[in-house]
Amino acid sequence: MKKQTTHQHGGNIKQFSQEIHCPIEEVIDLSSNINFVKPKINIDFNTLNISAYPNYDELYKAIAKLYNIKISQIELFNGATTAIYSLFRELNLTEVTLYSPCYLEYKKSAKLNGYYLNFIDRFKNIEQEVKENSLVIFVNPSTPDGKFYDIKQLMEEWIKKNCTILIDESFLDFTPFESAIPYLENYDKLYILKSMTKFYSSAGIRIGTILSNEKNILALQKKEPLWKISEFDSHYLQSALSDENFVKKSRKINDEHREYLIKILENSPYIEKVYPSSANFVMVKLKNIDAPTFQKMLIPYKIMIRDCSNFDFLDDTFVRIAVKDSIALKTLEKHL
Repeated sequence: MKKQTTHQHGGNIKQFSQEIHCPIEEVIDLSSNINFVKPKINIDFNTLNISAYPNYDELYKAIAKLYNIKISQIELFNGATTAIYSLFRELNLTEVTLYSPCYLEYKKSAKLNGYYLNFIDRFKNIEQEVKENSLVIFVNPSTPDGKFYDIKQLMEEWIKKNCTILIDESFLDFTPFESAIPYLENYDKLYILKSMTKFYSSAGIRIGTILSNEKNILALQKKEPLWKISEFDSHYLQSALSDENFVKKSRKINDEHREYLIKILENSPYIEKVYPSSANFVMVKLKNIDAPTFQKMLIPYKIMIRDCSNFDFLDDTFVRIAVKDSIALKTLEKHL
């Protein structure tokens, strides 16, 4: 089994623009999985009172309304990645199973916190048994391929094994599918991660949340600093969540552009297989070319794509391509 060798991510357009000697605004970033559709932000940041300590009451209310849960079931973090690191420290378990390939920071955090790592190849052996009383990580929809899984049977098995479960739903808002939130009422060792910045197109606004039962949230809060999010971050997300038409509009546009992207990829002589996706990105297996060569081929057109070779169970014939606006996709189509 091939293991991840680094923890690099997509979206470093500054470095890319410097390497190819072009203005950063000319880069077509198909490596980043941030929503290209943006919510309406109706707020004057100059009017915010930043002389006082931030208060998150309204933000908690907005998130609770969005996911139809209680405020007491939510803990805020300075981004989803910070939430992952905090949860690994809080749980203080000894063993973790990663359904891989998955977000790179899970492996990094597990190593830093002394967990013994187990891997399950969800492409080939998703029904493999997990260890009793261990931590299970499942990203749904998955990354880097964007597949949504019906995890009902998996949940039953994990619960039977008394596992602590983390379901990462960072990309679920792009889909019409049901969250694992209803399980919170019946299983007290379940945590759900929500990245508020992927769907709401705000990677620079660092807000992530963990949802769980009230007891688990209180335990997390006891070891967290009082202020983790700035007043700017809080008000930006509140304003984004107040855009009532955004969810429906964003899903519709992303669905249409994803279909267009898939057609482009299916017609390319460089692509062997296009993997089904419900998220705002698509993973492909290349044909007769490796990822670094494919990336270099696109450099003259200032296009960035994501090499997936540092994910578990993937090699250098896999790349991820993000769903973006029509101009970006037409440029890609022209040069594939």
